[in-house]
Amino acid sequence: MELGLFTFVDNNFDPGTGEKLHPSKRLQNLLEEAELADSAGLDVFGIGEHHREDYVASAPPVMLSAIAARTKRIRLTSTVTVLGSEDPVRVFQQFATLDLLSKGRAEIMVGRGSFIESFPLFGYDLQNYEELFEEKLELLLQLREHEIITWNGKYRASIDNKGVYPQPMQEKIPIWRAVGGTPKSAYLTGALGLPLALAIIGGLPEQFKQFSDLHKRGALDNGKPVQPMSINSHGFIAETSQEAKDIAFPAFKQTMDKIGSERGWPPMSRQQFEASTSLKGANFIGSPQEVIDKILYQHEVFGHDRFLMQMSVGSVPHKKMMKSIELFATKVAPVVRKELGE
Repeated sequence: MELGLFTFVDNNFDPGTGEKLHPSKRLQNLLEEAELADSAGLDVFGIGEHHREDYVASAPPVMLSAIAARTKRIRLTSTVTVLGSEDPVRVFQQFATLDLLSKGRAEIMVGRGSFIESFPLFGYDLQNYEELFEEKLELLLQLREHEIITWNGKYRASIDNKGVYPQPMQEKIPIWRAVGGTPKSAYLTGALGLPLALAIIGGLPEQFKQFSDLHKRGALDNGKPVQPMSINSHGFIAETSQEAKDIAFPAFKQTMDKIGSERGWPPMSRQQFEASTSLKGANFIGSPQEVIDKILYQHEVFGHDRFLMQMSVGSVPHKKMMKSIELFATKVAPVVRKELGE
């Protein structure tokens, strides 16, 4: 199993100090986090595109390129690229460039996104939300197959026999499709022959088993090989369970309560948070052994090939974040790999 991290580069006011980092400092911290993940042996580092004041992540390919120059082996991916409000040609060019800079370590993870700010920002009509995504994914997949492209669509200007450059170092940049709560999307991901990234950030993870099954069925129904699957979830690790929860909860609550106020959710209680950290809960927050147990438990359910943890849910002190990354790479990852025979 591949193990890695992803982040939206959260930059909120610290719940403990009330201070907020300058975006430049937050990005310097990000580079240190990625360097540590690489040197300590994790497999993947991802950055999710967001266009809100809470995050410093509107340009993942730029940040991933900076990380590429400071790392050697870790794979670099978006988590996710909000494809409906992007131009697929520019997405391909940016990630092909990242692939060249990183000597073949780039991936693209596309999705509809968890927020909608990018659509009015770039002049797209939200009434076309689903159609925009599906059409642009079709174009992105064709760009991966053909250096010279001819294409006609409904929402983007046609392309008539034009070359798209640069071409990547890899023969084909991996393209993952991220899915939240829509079973149809899991089936379509399999039907297209794409790997599936399943975001599980609440509820009981075992209830998401149907998404794994639909992904496989979509592939088999359409004569495609079954592709890998990733579980992407929130988490944080400290030496003890209590320490991990005490560090993560204030930042986690601050973030989730703000989103909840926009979407009509009630404030999160400590009791609800604690329940989510149990073996069968969604959040990977606890001691190294607790996180090991949960990864292995979910692997029994899903049989997935990759697990990505979002540690930066809200603003956690940088030193504590670095310690969490270290524990993930040195205490959790070796045991999980051994238990799964890798």
